[in-house]
Amino acid sequence: MPGAPPWDGVHPALRLVRFGNTLVSFAGTIVGALAASGHGVFLPASTWLVFALAALSSAMVTGGGNVLNDILDREGDRRNHPDRPLVTGEISVRAARWLSGGLLAGSAVVVLPVILLAPWLAPILIAAVAALFAYELHFKSRGLSGNALVAFLTAGVFLYGGAAANRPLLLVPFALMAFAATLSRELIKDMEDAEGDVDRRTLPRVHGFPMATALARIAVAAALALSPVPLLFLVAPTSGAGIMYLALVLAADALFVLSVATLPKDLHRGQTVSKAAMTVALLAFAATAFR
Repeated sequence: MPGAPPWDGVHPALRLVRFGNTLVSFAGTIVGALAASGHGVFLPASTWLVFALAALSSAMVTGGGNVLNDILDREGDRRNHPDRPLVTGEISVRAARWLSGGLLAGSAVVVLPVILLAPWLAPILIAAVAALFAYELHFKSRGLSGNALVAFLTAGVFLYGGAAANRPLLLVPFALMAFAATLSRELIKDMEDAEGDVDRRTLPRVHGFPMATALARIAVAAALALSPVPLLFLVAPTSGAGIMYLALVLAADALFVLSVATLPKDLHRGQTVSKAAMTVALLAFAATAFR
């Protein structure tokens, strides 16, 4: 007999916001803030408060966006993700709308107390929410442009963390790596969901799997090409932080290569390996905080 699914027993609301993704956004913002600060974890309580509120705001945007995505994707999810709470009826559409709106509004409210201390948070948050709505309401069904917006939102997590430390430009190389890696994963996801995406003009459906595979590999190559950049200006290659970063980023690079090596076969495996690579890359970014 097959075992229970991994989400069995998890509250439907946590599944709806995709709680794991919100935690990744929270952690990514904290990592970005620490990497921009460059003073490790021994920081004043007031600094940690700014970082924590920014991370909470980032997680709320992610959660609100995921709920909005499920609201608008109900028909496609009946084919591709029949276990999701709005499809199964565990949560009503009306309740989901309130949850999405509350999370997105709350993402602005929680950073208001520190907005004067970290003013870059405001424009980045506005840009992220605007990109989120643009994706959901227009670009989601338009293939590569939609994939690029999702990648932009992931990259924005690191810029948001850098903004919490008042140094967002320092995180641009990390953001570009995250953009390229996420773009690759989004293309793999579109290939995996191609059969059920009958109402979307995704790249695999319009131009075929070979084109999607080629672009996924190009995106990974771009991420790999960017990975040495922090060693050129942020951390010394021979320092402890530099050695930790190099070891971790090489491991992440290897996993990213593995994620696209067998495409367009083993699509679910490619996605899983890409997720693992992103986790290792996050640890590599965190290592630069101890320079």
